[in-house]
Amino acid sequence: MTIEREIIRKTEKMIDELKSVCSTYGLGNASSEYKIITEIFLYKYLNDKFIYETKKVAKELNENSTTKEVEKYLDSLSPEQFSILTMRMGANVAKIQNSYRVSTLFNNQNSIIPEFYELFDNALIGISNDNVDIFSVKTGSKEKIKLFDTLSQYITESDKRNAFFRAMISKLVEFSFENAFSEKYDFFATIFEYLIKDYNKDFGKYAEYYTPNSIARIIAKILAPNPTQNVTLYDPAAGSGTLLLALAHQIGEEKCTIYSQDISQKSNEFLRLNLILNNLVHSLGNVIHGDTLLNPAHLNKEKNGLAQFDFIVSNPPFKTDFSETREQLADDKFKDRFFAGVPAIPNKKKESMSIYLMFIQHIIYSLKPNGKAAIVVPTNFLTGKSGIEIEIRKKIINDRMLKGVVSMPSNIFANTGTNVSIIFLDKTKKVENPILADVTNYGEKIKEGKNQKTILSESEINGIINIFNNNNEIENVSKLIDVSSIESNDYSFSLGQYLEVKQERVNISQDEFDSFKKQSLKLISEHKKRSDELLDMIANEIGTLKYENE
Repeated sequence: MTIEREIIRKTEKMIDELKSVCSTYGLGNASSEYKIITEIFLYKYLNDKFIYETKKVAKELNENSTTKEVEKYLDSLSPEQFSILTMRMGANVAKIQNSYRVSTLFNNQNSIIPEFYELFDNALIGISNDNVDIFSVKTGSKEKIKLFDTLSQYITESDKRNAFFRAMISKLVEFSFENAFSEKYDFFATIFEYLIKDYNKDFGKYAEYYTPNSIARIIAKILAPNPTQNVTLYDPAAGSGTLLLALAHQIGEEKCTIYSQDISQKSNEFLRLNLILNNLVHSLGNVIHGDTLLNPAHLNKEKNGLAQFDFIVSNPPFKTDFSETREQLADDKFKDRFFAGVPAIPNKKKESMSIYLMFIQHIIYSLKPNGKAAIVVPTNFLTGKSGIEIEIRKKIINDRMLKGVVSMPSNIFANTGTNVSIIFLDKTKKVENPILADVTNYGEKIKEGKNQKTILSESEINGIINIFNNNNEIENVSKLIDVSSIESNDYSFSLGQYLEVKQERVNISQDEFDSFKKQSLKLISEHKKRSDELLDMIANEIGTLKYENE
């Protein structure tokens, strides 16, 4: 087993043990479980990160210093010395006071005044307050949402609170993140997926589906195949941030700044955790909790219009009831942004409103003149006949920004049967020959819980990337299409409509044909005879049953 695999195994074991404690105390599958698990996980991560960084910046310590030696050193510092130490660490490391450390809580499990659960709550709130300027996300009205809540409020039986948090602290003290801090994005992407796998089914009103890491990697490597720096990344329906994180990793975390918005509080909490785990703390202030379509939060420097971005990635919700805000969005003041129109409110099934069409328009509007974007859409958008669908596709083609489209295998998202495609936009040049791809036959089908899921192999992932980055044409898989052909074909983005239907012919002699005909007629005669016999048997059985009943 590799060192990385061993670290992942131990980390997953700790996560499982935390979830087991929740289950023991009746919190398994409770709506509050995700909050307890993710916040305690984050608390442990920040605690160990602070210990790790102390070892790096303190002259009195070295890389071989043990955790106990580091903590003894921290205990010896005056408030002034502690302040100087934390300033050396930089803004991306949360400050952890000695009284808030995991080891301190562990050593005070039997506290009576205050009770242990209060010590635990106080540690979380103290860390939140000490780091609010850097480690908070914001609402649309700029109100700061702190790192942690008081977790004891979710333990309704007050006499069980101390026992619950004693069980939790015992699990935390047995594990250390120290060996994980040298690992990069792929490690923490795996851990993050494992951490939230039980909680990613209900991201709220706008964030629809969790994006698999394989899809995120494909998008990132197609959008940014070459080195770049000082660029902005944006997702208007960010969910847990998988697409943003993969793209930031591809570009380099220090070379980009992330901006996001999502109406779901849960999604924003997961996104914040994801950013902290992946050294993107400097972007936390750009994570906004709010309604992107009605109240987009990111403005230009002059504050008189929306910001535009170098890269936009998004897996927006496909269907949502937004009837309450529909008329506001259809107002003339939003006409430039929603150029193709706003879906009508159906008489029935309001939840079927195609909100993704609004997000596509918002993304096009928010893209810089030389920007790039990738948008996950339901595959039926590629050929949809409604006015809004065609108008969007028409604008994409007329502006020559369609780099290409790839239709993905079914069940690439485990929790939806919707077939999805990815549209790639590129405004850096006028694209006259976009590439259309169909990889619906790729992947291996596996069962994940009650769902069927399609897993792409590494060679298939690299193959999809190469199709787009090298304009590879593969028979029945990918083809470069002239935009004039797309214009004359109802602006269809589906590869199947541009493939020739081939009929294979086999030359045979008259004797071979006569022999084939004779054999075929003989088989038909035999099948007819057998069919007649079966019908007679069924008729006899029915007659017998009727006689017995009489």
